Amino acid sequence: MRLRRFLAFAVAAGLACAAPAAAAAPAVPSPLRFASQLDLECFKTDPYTPPPTYLKTSHLNPVLANLPAEVVKLGNREQLCVPVDKNYRTPTPDVFPWVRFVDLSCYRIEGQPVGFPLKLDHLNPVLREMGIPTKVVKMYAPEQLCVPVIKNGVVPPAEVLRLVRYIDLKCYSEFPQQELGVGLWLRQLNPVLANQPPAFAKVRANRQLCVPVRKNDQVIPPDVLNVVRWIDLEKYDIDAPPFPNSVGLVLQHINPQLVNLPREEVKIYAPNQLALPVAKNGVFPPT
Repeated sequence: MRLRRFLAFAVAAGLACAAPAAAAAPAVPSPLRFASQLDLECFKTDPYTPPPTYLKTSHLNPVLANLPAEVVKLGNREQLCVPVDKNYRTPTPDVFPWVRFVDLSCYRIEGQPVGFPLKLDHLNPVLREMGIPTKVVKMYAPEQLCVPVIKNGVVPPAEVLRLVRYIDLKCYSEFPQQELGVGLWLRQLNPVLANQPPAFAKVRANRQLCVPVRKNDQVIPPDVLNVVRWIDLEKYDIDAPPFPNSVGLVLQHINPQLVNLPREEVKIYAPNQLALPVAKNGVFPPT
């Protein structure tokens, strides 16, 4: 009897010691693994103008770190960009729990043109395997600020929220524009839209380069900053069908600088762009 009691106590103690390890938050993916598997499908939305909101934006990526900070005003909402995979290539298990919660609401902004020359290399494995070549472009005037939101009150796990809430992208017009001319099957990753069927998209010309920025000099945790500063997405026009049925959503801002903005009701229409990860000037995210 004493032996049985001792063994029961030992097993219980072992489980108690193991519990913290089992409950430990997953490690933040490396910058390269995260950025290279983040693809966003962007949908046109119905009109909405947020309350007057001015934000100081400063560049995070090392290639653009010397560009000046700039104050912009949030204008009309134009797009909602949501995570997808391409050609049924699901992001790897270390990255999937994170990228599936990257939802960005994009607002019109105005700012000073920069005329910055860049060499762009695609990062996503699907595009790299297609042999899409490096190209040289110039980024010009800022046109949008895309900021993180959640849809229909579905909040990511705490460790995921801690990262995705700091993904803010400033989108600049980009020239020259050239037809990519590839077809891709896109599949929704976020839980709110995961029941939508896969859709085939024809990828057309590049339009914008969206680069990571900090808002209002906010402090970003160092391990989070080490990832978000490497998120550069090139937006391409696409021809793709809308969802079979109309979709209405409620958006809620999650970046600390914008959490006091009201929730937004939104209707999304046909997708009009696909944002694909790139590296600039041969400076690739760390592995």
